[in-house]
Amino acid sequence: MGKMRPEIAVDRRGFLKAATATACATAAGVAWSLPRGPQRSEAFPLVAATDRNRILAAAAKFIDQSPVTITAFPTKRSAGGLHDFYSQADYFWPNPKDPTGPYINRDGQSNPDNFAEHRKAMIGFSIQMPALTAAWLLTADKRYAERACDHLRAWFVAPETLMNPNLKYAQAVQGVSTGRSFGIIDTLHLVEVARAASFLTPAMLSAQESATIKSWFTSYLDWLNHSEPGIKERDTTNNHAICWALQAAEFARLAGDDAVRKEIYKLYREVLLPKQMDANGSFPRELERTKPYSYSIFNFDVMAGLCQSLRGLDPDPPSFQLADERGLTRAAEFIYPYLKDKGTWKWSKDVEHFDALPVRSPGLLFAGIESHDQKYIDLWKTLNPDPTDKEVIRNYPIRQPLLWV
Repeated sequence: MGKMRPEIAVDRRGFLKAATATACATAAGVAWSLPRGPQRSEAFPLVAATDRNRILAAAAKFIDQSPVTITAFPTKRSAGGLHDFYSQADYFWPNPKDPTGPYINRDGQSNPDNFAEHRKAMIGFSIQMPALTAAWLLTADKRYAERACDHLRAWFVAPETLMNPNLKYAQAVQGVSTGRSFGIIDTLHLVEVARAASFLTPAMLSAQESATIKSWFTSYLDWLNHSEPGIKERDTTNNHAICWALQAAEFARLAGDDAVRKEIYKLYREVLLPKQMDANGSFPRELERTKPYSYSIFNFDVMAGLCQSLRGLDPDPPSFQLADERGLTRAAEFIYPYLKDKGTWKWSKDVEHFDALPVRSPGLLFAGIESHDQKYIDLWKTLNPDPTDKEVIRNYPIRQPLLWV
């Protein structure tokens, strides 16, 4: 077990009470009576007060929109079938020297001609369904929950529209591969779906439907853990491994697989954290990329989400530190100045989408709650929670922190 952070003078309850006070003053009427499901933490009122208006505005827009799954977008480019998720690797382009031959890599530069309809459908699902669930948690209005359940049934229950529980055909490269292990990052957008489902399955779905949904995630988790692509993705040395871990952790949480959660926590403590984070809290492998700013923020947010997903295990994951104090708080210390003032960034600017960043970082919220540091929460409140840049959205899997606290 690593050395833990010294105790902070303000106790956790007192800190959260103070942090919530101002927000609550302008959010009278928030319904903080959580329906059946995971127990809320002391941070729930803080996030509820901050996000109430944006959640209800989103839910009002989404409640009349019917679910759309990947089966609405068949493609001849895929080597799979109608129910198989398919995407093309973002940074691969036709070779100017061989236009009809295998694609070549241009790191950080997304090819706009790639097939992206399945990913768009999944991202739409990951935006709408958690927002509807959050609105239900705020208001106890079952209309929101019922529409959220419609999405779950369409993706994981209905034979006509469900998605197969594997990612064999994700991030294919024309002329090279029908699918790659790196494509597993595409289902990062199912993480918050699984989180939201953990509230809905015990309260709003039949026992059979709940079992079917959990069985889907159990099957996908088994594929992640034992397939060749899944193992290869787990063993990468950059953000892909942490994204794999967050997916596996949250899917195991929904499936009730504590053994897998413990295995992932061990992986985090013994492999991911010591091998990916530098002593100053940076992620050197991300700083080497052509988009070092966005990937540094992304890896921080995903790591923070992983710690939040693994809560309940011992020692407490958000507070865990290695002997040299590397952990969530150290990562927040590194990235905070650059989220506050992008102009102070000391590395290369991203080759694309640099001007669209930063957006609201869930890692700031989770680190602020854990470290009792108000400046993190204050900055989190000021950043844009609903980006519109497509590339930023692709790397933004936690949009409803209410579901995580």
